[in-house]
Amino acid sequence: MVWFKRVKPSIRTTDKLDMPEGLWWKCEDCGAMIHKKQLEDHVYTCSECGYHFRISPYRYFSILFDNENYQEFGDGLRSADPLGFTDTKKYTDRVHDIIEKTGKTEACRNAWGDSGGKPLVISAMDFGFIGGSMGSVVGEKIARAVDKAIELKAPLLVISQSGGARMMEGAFSLMQMAKTAARLTLLGEKRLPYISLMTDPTMGGITASFAMLGDINLSEPKALIGFAGPRVIRDTIKRDLPEGFQRAEFLLDHGFLDAIVHRKELKNQIVRLSGMLSA
Repeated sequence: MVWFKRVKPSIRTTDKLDMPEGLWWKCEDCGAMIHKKQLEDHVYTCSECGYHFRISPYRYFSILFDNENYQEFGDGLRSADPLGFTDTKKYTDRVHDIIEKTGKTEACRNAWGDSGGKPLVISAMDFGFIGGSMGSVVGEKIARAVDKAIELKAPLLVISQSGGARMMEGAFSLMQMAKTAARLTLLGEKRLPYISLMTDPTMGGITASFAMLGDINLSEPKALIGFAGPRVIRDTIKRDLPEGFQRAEFLLDHGFLDAIVHRKELKNQIVRLSGMLSA
């Protein structure tokens, strides 16, 4: 059974639909109008309320790697169709269409380079590709990121941004939860740091596997983090949920996170934590 296929890697390009076009963007939280230059200066966060805009992997790479210099790997993997899945359209057509529309090739991208003068491996998820869902390719890419960290003897940072498992791949998608969790144990055996950064949203099988297994579990402010969504939980237990339920601040107060980090401080924190854990 083919879970994924290999193709010739494409030249690295920026995603077509990473951020809205135009010079002014509206904050989705406070409604403030923000100029493009101001947004870039604040690493894609609102200068008025601190709202973190959802950004793609290559922007995280640009923020975290020294001089925006990094090397991607594993880019030649594409989703296969092990179940011959069809809903409103064929799974293969859906994947082809989103690649054509967005320029994104999968819901995860891997890169390595120096951060703070020391090697770092990053595996970053992308909600813009089928909701950041984890199929066989995502599981394989995270596994390969672990292998690369071991090869380089470097810390691993995984940036989660996902709605959960990819239903079009059925049990093959769910198997990636066990695969990624098992692979991460190799980092522990090699005494290499694993830092997990949860962004908005981190849900479903992602939370139930690698996202919560970090030596340090971090989050961006106000990120939605959980397994089932709050509406599903509320309708199931027939009770109102606490204010801020499943938001990063709530999880921090209840011991599920180690820290919440503003994106402007992210690189400094990753460098500091990587050095501390490596020592």
